[in-house]
Amino acid sequence: MGHTATQVYFGLNPMWISTAVLLITYALIMTEQVNRAIVALLGAGLMVVVGVLDQAEALRGVDWNTLGLLTGMMILVSISRRSGVFQYLAVRAAQLARAHPAGILLLLQVTTAALSALLDNVTTVLLVVPITLAIARQLEVAPYPFLFAEIFASNIGGTATLIGDPPNILIGSQAGLTFNDFVVHLTPIILLIMAVQALIIHLLWGRGMRAKADAEARVMAMVAADTIEDRKLLKQSVVIIAAVMLGFIFAHQLHLEPATIAMVGAAALMLLDNWAHHSEKASHNIHQTFSDVEWITIFFFIGLFIVVHGVEIGGLLTLFANQLVAVTGGRLATTGYAILWASAVLSAFVDNIPFVATMIPLIKTMAPAFGGVDHIQPLWWSLSLGACLGGNGTLIGASANLTVAGLGDRNGVPFRFLTYSLYAFPMMLLSVAICHVYLWWRYF
Repeated sequence: MGHTATQVYFGLNPMWISTAVLLITYALIMTEQVNRAIVALLGAGLMVVVGVLDQAEALRGVDWNTLGLLTGMMILVSISRRSGVFQYLAVRAAQLARAHPAGILLLLQVTTAALSALLDNVTTVLLVVPITLAIARQLEVAPYPFLFAEIFASNIGGTATLIGDPPNILIGSQAGLTFNDFVVHLTPIILLIMAVQALIIHLLWGRGMRAKADAEARVMAMVAADTIEDRKLLKQSVVIIAAVMLGFIFAHQLHLEPATIAMVGAAALMLLDNWAHHSEKASHNIHQTFSDVEWITIFFFIGLFIVVHGVEIGGLLTLFANQLVAVTGGRLATTGYAILWASAVLSAFVDNIPFVATMIPLIKTMAPAFGGVDHIQPLWWSLSLGACLGGNGTLIGASANLTVAGLGDRNGVPFRFLTYSLYAFPMMLLSVAICHVYLWWRYF
């Protein structure tokens, strides 16, 4: 690092100061009294003001690749959503299941998981939930089991790829792991976990669901094609998104970072959308697209990166890494299991993004103890599986959960923290136990 934390005011210990800032930041984020982006930015500012970091070093701590990838994908989804493609998929899913509630429950889970692997979870649930509520209304069945299942499916599906869940974007960017690495190492176990969770949800709710015959007939009578609002935009979106996915797969050979691929794709789709409309509408569309980007999330990341970088420079993470290696006796397998379970349980109660941002430099610091960077790859998979799946454990475990709960409450489907957790926490622990066996079998 270019900068050591020696300029802290009053000669205070940089490790204690940076740790205090981190703990205060986390505590305020967890209270949810102040918007988390504001808290993270204030924490970042404090790191610089008290002298733990200077401004140049603070900016070096920001992972621009993660931010670029997230922003690019948000823009792509914002534009393609206007074509009506996501509503079309939902109607088709309902009709494929012959409008039977249990079949729709399964298909919506599969759709949510597949979309989450390609888009980020929050975007996926924002698209799927309104459609789910519409189908549940048509069939006159309780929406809660559908929404519960979609929370699980979004967090499970998102774990399968580099771009599915923000923790994976962070891990991939900082550990130099490619899109293909995630597919090869995580997708097989995610398919198994998805199958197990879908079976449990069917036993809990699906098998008892019934809809009236006339309600089923109404859903079967819907014309899926009518939901497509802009056919030209639909074709353009499909082509660009397919090109972006190919870019992710061949990123290594192309010597390109995921952020570049997502941003170029986003810019290309904005250009095509702009050309299609005359000046007045074009200007409106650009404003609409940029306002759809979740700037709160982006600035939350920026602040958080700087806070964690301050703690890294302060020396706390090196101390922790050495302690963890000592406690696990320097055994890679024990360390991997410890990371998996600790990540899962903590991510159920703390947003998994700040947790992973703190863990990444910690794991990097362990590399020398295990024989170098090449030998610690299983630890990255332990962190990813624990943090992403642990998010299912409670309503506050991941951003997607809170998004679904918010949409549910707004539509008269109450989400209670305790009710959700009584079902979700044991299911989450089961999925992590399956991961434990997988890690043992494949890596340790």
